[in-house]
Amino acid sequence: MRIKCLVCDALARPVYWCAAQSPHIVDIHLIQRGLHNTPMELRAVLQEQIDQTKGYDRIVLVYGLCGQSTAGLVARSIPLVIPRCHDCITLFLGSRERYNDQFNNYSGTYWYVQDYIERDDNSGGALSLGAAAAVDVQKEYDSYVQKYGKDNADYLMEIMGGWQNHYRRAAFIDMGVSNSTAVEEQAKSTAARRGWTYDRVAGDLVLLRRLLWGDGDDQWDEKDFLTVQPGQSIQMSYDENVIKVG
Repeated sequence: MRIKCLVCDALARPVYWCAAQSPHIVDIHLIQRGLHNTPMELRAVLQEQIDQTKGYDRIVLVYGLCGQSTAGLVARSIPLVIPRCHDCITLFLGSRERYNDQFNNYSGTYWYVQDYIERDDNSGGALSLGAAAAVDVQKEYDSYVQKYGKDNADYLMEIMGGWQNHYRRAAFIDMGVSNSTAVEEQAKSTAARRGWTYDRVAGDLVLLRRLLWGDGDDQWDEKDFLTVQPGQSIQMSYDENVIKVG
């Protein structure tokens, strides 16, 4: 099977790792992570890639719902496969169950993952989970980045206590695919400086591996993945399945 993989570059290393071991031929196309800040633009970029792709058996989207950026995407001549998850934290942790545990028990977490930090494109943004006011804080931060630049935005948020008020924990996800000591030390340093707790969380490649390998007989288990046939679209389901066919 030939698979075209569209993936946010925040997941570059673990996706390349899994693709290299896949029984299928997997061609990877990285997409700038900063597009998450503009979901409609990200949706347009993904749809353009879908529309232009020819000669493959499947298009795999290494994305979650991601601020509704994948809602409304339409499969053309090639079926789409996408994991049932809200955002990339689920993909890093390996299951919706682990995601829900973090959401329910560790609100206000600022996540650190190697590729996300190293591939910073000065667009702002944080990997956040469970902070009630995170969306408002993110909008404020993005506004400062646009007006004053990233360094000045970081300074303004620091002195105004924006991060301190809405985040209480720094967590580094170790995906186990490369030396990530520098990023982990950055997470520890930030936690100490801002008075947050710090945790090191083991990542799990299982969802990414299944996404790029399939679950047997060129199929993907509908419990964890949505397969969208040509002419169908991805829609929000507003339940535990996260997404559905429209």
